[in-house]
Amino acid sequence: MDIKVWMYLIYLAVSIGLTIWVARALSRNGQVFLEEVFAEERLARAVNSLLVVGFYLLNLGYVTVAMKHSDPVESTSRAMEELSLKIGLVLLVLGALHFFNVFALGRYRRNRLRQFATHPPLAPIGRLPMPSTPPGSQLVGAYPGGPQQAGTYPVGPQQAGPQPGAGPQQTGPQPGAGPTSKPPTR
Repeated sequence: MDIKVWMYLIYLAVSIGLTIWVARALSRNGQVFLEEVFAEERLARAVNSLLVVGFYLLNLGYVTVAMKHSDPVESTSRAMEELSLKIGLVLLVLGALHFFNVFALGRYRRNRLRQFATHPPLAPIGRLPMPSTPPGSQLVGAYPGGPQQAGTYPVGPQQAGPQPGAGPQQTGPQPGAGPTSKPPTR
């Protein structure tokens, strides 16, 4: 037989053997990861089977397409060089497929966990002001210190704005402040 034929046979045997070994290892060890990603064992097994089939199809398709070598192979050393180049490319494709799968599944897992998260997406910045209580209303058990007496207010930051009993406040333009204001009438 020709040296080129031996190179092809060795290339096919090594490439197919590597593909089967990597697919079984990824299937066996990836099952745990897929169960965590999908949170359901049955779905994880189905996705694992689909990934293995796709892995075989892509990799074995690449192996058969990349098998052709148009230049003549005169020596055994040249055949070994071509063989190592072809097997190296198969290994790179296997690694790229593996990292793509892990990246895609990890992203899916992060999105799924983000949907089930119970904490708010942003941390609270401050506190809302406490509403002022009209005098004479009964506040029973509303404050951590216990029941408050009628007409008393808690000590702390006060709300800006009009205070009870402070009188009416004017809003809007003041009389006599500008050319559009009307003179006061008596």
